[in-house]
Amino acid sequence: MLRKRVRIDARAERRKVPAGKTARSGAQRFLPHLLTYGAVMALLFGIDVLTGEGWWFYWPLLGWGIGVSVHALNVYGRGGLFGAEWEERKIREMMDKE
Repeated sequence: MLRKRVRIDARAERRKVPAGKTARSGAQRFLPHLLTYGAVMALLFGIDVLTGEGWWFYWPLLGWGIGVSVHALNVYGRGGLFGAEWEERKIREMMDKE
């Protein structure tokens, strides 16, 4: 029990430090993800065109595109489904149970 509480308290303390001081911001982590997505999709499209055995590149485009979209919503949207408010609320709920 005590070990769990210390871990939760440490996370809360890290949140008090400005994000730019300890880790890269969300936008700085999103840009490489977006660029990698674009480069890999261009490569897969090229392979698909050269092989000429039907169109299949859109399946990874769709799957990874959903992931990139969720990442963009988390960075630029309203905090996403599991934003900072959600995490803090869950931490408080866990601490109240103890």
